[in-house]
Amino acid sequence: MKLLFLGDIVGRSGRKALSDSAARLRRTLELDALLANAENASGGIGLNSKAAKELLALPVEALTSGNHIWKHKDIYNFFGETDRLLRPANYPEGAPGNGLGVFQTATGVPFAVLNLLGRTYMEAVDCPFARAEALLAALPQDVKVRIVDFHAEATSEKKAMGYHLDGRVSAVLGTHTHVQTNDPRILPGGTAYLTDVGMCGPTDSIIGMEARSIVGRFLNRLPVRFEVAKGPARLEGALCEIDHTTGRALSVRPWQGE
Repeated sequence: MKLLFLGDIVGRSGRKALSDSAARLRRTLELDALLANAENASGGIGLNSKAAKELLALPVEALTSGNHIWKHKDIYNFFGETDRLLRPANYPEGAPGNGLGVFQTATGVPFAVLNLLGRTYMEAVDCPFARAEALLAALPQDVKVRIVDFHAEATSEKKAMGYHLDGRVSAVLGTHTHVQTNDPRILPGGTAYLTDVGMCGPTDSIIGMEARSIVGRFLNRLPVRFEVAKGPARLEGALCEIDHTTGRALSVRPWQGE
């Protein structure tokens, strides 16, 4: 099974880049599944229902998200309209939506996607390690391919999740920092790992935002409105090959395209 997981989609340019490329990527990379994190797809922060519908109309199996998913209030009810949009599973009970979904490739191979949120340098949520344990234990045994989007700030916490779930999931792929890392590896138990898959957004930017305003913030410490940068966007993600009969990863590498 060949799967491409794309990093945080940032604003309109990130959405357009995916819209222009999704069908071609599926064909040229011979993908069985295409996934993306969409938590910053609306104006660079959050995801509204209009953008969610636009992205779900593309040939993607599912969208994940992160700590900014609640920015636009209309997304609360939208979770009741689809099971293809996930929010971090370790928000407390009662939060709209689900953090775990089971999907299927065109050839009928089932695969699970688990969305988790880190706690180091992040807001207070339930323990992602404990929530992962509970949700994975409830998955049917025939769902061998299991992909984890760990939306977290600290590299140490991401690596800890990778080792914690090694041998029990197919891949632990980090999101949130918008900066693609070059540390792909297959852990001893057969789990693919990458600290951060990067972002889908403007190339000439600071993590997707206009550079001038962010530089100014560092210089004078005054509050400023961040705006999504203009210009061409680049897609970044992790390209994984997985043995669908065992769930073990065969390869993983950072991927970039336009």
